[in-house]
Amino acid sequence: MPYRTLALKDKIVLITGASSGIGRAAAQQFAEVGAKLILVARRDERLQALKRELEEEHKVEAHTVAIDLQDLQKVSALVPELPDSFRDVDVLVNNAGLALGKAPVHKNDISDVATMLDTNCKSLVLLTQKVSEGMVKRNGGHIINVSSIAAHEHYAGGSVYCGTKAFVSAFTNAMRHDLVGTNIRVTAISPGAVQTEFSNVRFKGNDQAAHSVYAGIIPLTADDIADQIVYAATRPSHVQVGEIISYATYQASPTNMARVLLQK
Repeated sequence: MPYRTLALKDKIVLITGASSGIGRAAAQQFAEVGAKLILVARRDERLQALKRELEEEHKVEAHTVAIDLQDLQKVSALVPELPDSFRDVDVLVNNAGLALGKAPVHKNDISDVATMLDTNCKSLVLLTQKVSEGMVKRNGGHIINVSSIAAHEHYAGGSVYCGTKAFVSAFTNAMRHDLVGTNIRVTAISPGAVQTEFSNVRFKGNDQAAHSVYAGIIPLTADDIADQIVYAATRPSHVQVGEIISYATYQASPTNMARVLLQK
């Protein structure tokens, strides 16, 4: 008898940071299984292009919301302003997040600190609260937070970013305790080195610095992590995947990588 996974056809999936990287890949993979998508990101032109692509290729419905997640007023209004046919979110993927710089603790730029806290922590908490209200009323849903191995293993130059991801980890685990008496599942996805725009953002457009992060290894891809997100979401309803931690091969921690390809 085949193992029966959870069907997501016509289920409503809200993804933040959907215009690129892991968020975009997750949108594509959820569309492949027939989900309805709410695509959230800053760059409206990218969202519109992705919406057209998903609707044409997979014949699914998609709705876009172009906002900066640092604007907490807009985040608060996001769910109430959704069209009726998209309002009952079944799966929330809190994917948006960023790192800025690698300054040591005594040289942290407070503006960068505020951006990381607002994006990685505050907006995630607020959107989760707004979406989970409906999930609790309906007694069902799945909240998937994209964290990082930096939540568990910390490194020099990452004091604030590591702190925000440690927050996401603790928030996710505490949330599972809050919702333990419901049919709502809670998952953290914690990847290692994934080659997306992440390092370009961290190093503020310095392509050489961004590329050096992945030099000598074959990094994880956005599709690899999207596959883990969809895997967690499609397990049978009695199965709750608590966390998936993944590394690139030849990676043992955020900073310990065997740059073997450089030696060949």
